[in-house]
Amino acid sequence: MKLGIHFVNFTFPGGAEAIAPAVAETARVAEDSGMTCFSVMDHWFQMEHFATAQDAMLEGYTTLGFLAGQTRSMTLGLLVTGTTYRHPGLLAKIVTTLDVLSGGRAQLGIGAAWYEREHLGLGVPFPVVSERFERLEETVQVCLQMWSDDDGPFKGKHYQLAETICSPRPLRRPRPPILIGGSGERKTLRLVARYADACNLFLTSPADIAHKLEVLDAHCETEGRDPKEILRTGLFIGDLSGGSDAVVRALADYAALGIGLVELVPRGDPVRFTAQFGELVPKVAELGP
Repeated sequence: MKLGIHFVNFTFPGGAEAIAPAVAETARVAEDSGMTCFSVMDHWFQMEHFATAQDAMLEGYTTLGFLAGQTRSMTLGLLVTGTTYRHPGLLAKIVTTLDVLSGGRAQLGIGAAWYEREHLGLGVPFPVVSERFERLEETVQVCLQMWSDDDGPFKGKHYQLAETICSPRPLRRPRPPILIGGSGERKTLRLVARYADACNLFLTSPADIAHKLEVLDAHCETEGRDPKEILRTGLFIGDLSGGSDAVVRALADYAALGIGLVELVPRGDPVRFTAQFGELVPKVAELGP
């Protein structure tokens, strides 16, 4: 099992001036400890159930572009891009740019979007959930076409592109990996089985995760897909206060189910948090099914 950091809180005692140094140092400490990925949220307003909409939030891909210059080896991605936030052709170009400038370290994390307030606040259309899932699937299809040898038109129900030119091409081969986030059993996990290189689940309990992965495996069978092709990742939202041994024991249960990467959400000082849990990387690396 591998570890990563999911950075969500951009509010610091020093205000806006403190954000860049804190994010950069957290990423450097994570990478130096052996963590393999660093992600940030893709929101325009801070999530209301975490803080308030008025608290600090950075635009995601600009943040990752900044981090591309601060790091050397970690995979960089958003957890996850809402399909409504950017036109799919532009999204493919943005992820390609990140991949080229980071030396082939970009990942496309994408989902159906859910935060209605920020859409209404900034005047961005927020379709009903069924349409958002239709747009999610078309967005993935557009990105796959733009990262292929086919630079011809794309004609979908919601998106029509006359030319899917993407130059330069991504450095990652055969293309940046696609992670579809969410645990919806009927739509989201079906799309994971059909298109994705990785899934991402909230690690609520081993029993919950075992069930979700069984559903994913069933979708893979329907889609004619080998489940082993899909990296199973998760956000660990459990209690981190019990010390390193307790965390490793908790992660061992998920590793036994096939979770190959866990991202931790920093609490308190993100640099100190990352340094503390970075010490777990060698122990966690020994976990597996």
